[in-house]
Amino acid sequence: MKHKIVTVFFVLVLMLLAFLPFFEKTEIKYFAMVICLWFLIVFWGSTFIASNYHVKTYCSNPLETEKKIALTFDDGPNEMTLLVLNILKKYNAKATFFCIGKNIETHPDILRQTIEEGHTIGNHSYSHSPFFDFYGKDQVIAEIEKTDALIESVTGKKTTVFRPPYGVTNPSIRRALEVTHHKTIGWNIRSLDGVVKSEKFLLDRIKKRIKPGGVVLLHDTSIQTVNVVEQLLSFLQQNNYAVVSLEELLNIKAYEN
Repeated sequence: MKHKIVTVFFVLVLMLLAFLPFFEKTEIKYFAMVICLWFLIVFWGSTFIASNYHVKTYCSNPLETEKKIALTFDDGPNEMTLLVLNILKKYNAKATFFCIGKNIETHPDILRQTIEEGHTIGNHSYSHSPFFDFYGKDQVIAEIEKTDALIESVTGKKTTVFRPPYGVTNPSIRRALEVTHHKTIGWNIRSLDGVVKSEKFLLDRIKKRIKPGGVVLLHDTSIQTVNVVEQLLSFLQQNNYAVVSLEELLNIKAYEN
């Protein structure tokens, strides 16, 4: 979906640029250039979650000096989540799982096991629809609240952290979050495991970006990621990094009191 948004924005900008030579009046040319600039700014602010353009987002802790990082997993729970949990337990690492509501309905036991093993649960919408970015405020609220209710029904906890599908934000999502009061969680180390299947590429990409206070984005949806996580945790252990919860790293509360 994010790629579709990128394509639409660039097509619109290119169309405006293509028609610039046909504008005879200088004022119209300047107006068209301003529109192009506005499109680029909105595109950047909407698709790059760390921009804080629409929503204040927690993407890392730049003040952290100790060797601490957080691992986050999107799109579960599913069968692959169990394999990830086994590896995390092996290395005594804690992670945060941003869960999709409809997957919670299918795998409530996996969600229950995830929280019983000391990991944090976050909201990742109910449907993770490819059209989520076009939903109005009320529909976004409905998705968030439905998933919150599912998480609470299984775990007994009401999460206060949310990661928007595809990492895209917009005015509708901002207005929805003003109602639900969730903290928006991003990342500063994107693995690209959702689109790339080469384990070597994924591992090398993450390792190059590791530094204190970092938040890694992964997906507990493929065997490639499972294998990368084991290699990554081994690397972090060898380099004396602690894998901690988002609550500890970002000094935030992930659940209502």
